[in-house]
Amino acid sequence: MGNTVCLFGGCIPQSNVGVVEQWGRFQRLAQPGFHFFNPFAGEWLAGVLSTRISSLDVRIETKTKDNVFVQLLCSIQYRVIKENADDAFYELQNPKEQIQAYVFDVTRAIVPRMNLDELFEQKGEVAKAVLEELEKVMGEYGYNIEHILMVDIIPDDSVRRAMNEINAAQRMQLASVYKGEAEKILQVKKAEAEAEAKYLGGVGVARQRQAITDGLRENILNFSHKVEGTSAKEVMDLIMITQYFDTIKDLGNSSKNTTVFIPHGPGHVRDIGEQIRNGLMESASAQIG
Repeated sequence: MGNTVCLFGGCIPQSNVGVVEQWGRFQRLAQPGFHFFNPFAGEWLAGVLSTRISSLDVRIETKTKDNVFVQLLCSIQYRVIKENADDAFYELQNPKEQIQAYVFDVTRAIVPRMNLDELFEQKGEVAKAVLEELEKVMGEYGYNIEHILMVDIIPDDSVRRAMNEINAAQRMQLASVYKGEAEKILQVKKAEAEAEAKYLGGVGVARQRQAITDGLRENILNFSHKVEGTSAKEVMDLIMITQYFDTIKDLGNSSKNTTVFIPHGPGHVRDIGEQIRNGLMESASAQIG
């Protein structure tokens, strides 16, 4: 560890602690700095321990409750307790193997009681259980467990592919639901728009017919009052004949119309006039009612 030892003295580096023996028996702990030893009294520096935090990565292979084999990568951070450095020096010959053995034991006792999904969700609980067990055991040997991190959980490749496929299928199903809801809303809005358009179209046609009826009535009344001796029927016939010939003229002037065959003659005009008069009478009676 970079310590310098001579026959009568030794230098203990910073963040280290020395173990001093006398005639092969533990005598004291030497703190960082220069120390004198009496070789004639059997004193010598038996060893030096680092008090820095050390890290140990452990890979554990086990299986879950639903029989899925997984590999867990666990990182243990530990250090030597200065006051109990003699226990750490004399009690354990290989502390890393001891820590690794306890990690294997605790992990393989907890993980088989969890499903794979529970293991991913509760990996912190697994690390906590390992920490509690190691603190209880390794504290007796002069080691303090600082942190335990469950770095990674690695299932078998086939299991990972299956999990990805399940996740993709669930997302596709959710997307289909949202797409169906969107199409439903679109159809409903489209139907509402068509109903509103038809309603407004009907209102427009009704208002147009009402305006035509009111205009014809007004024209008939004005003509009857200004020309004496004319009846409403004669005025209506005159208006209908005028409208009839205007329509024929418009059809002849339009270049985009196809050939249209219509009944032609005074008798047909008289029939149309009768229909309009009936309509006016029905409209007037409805307003009076």
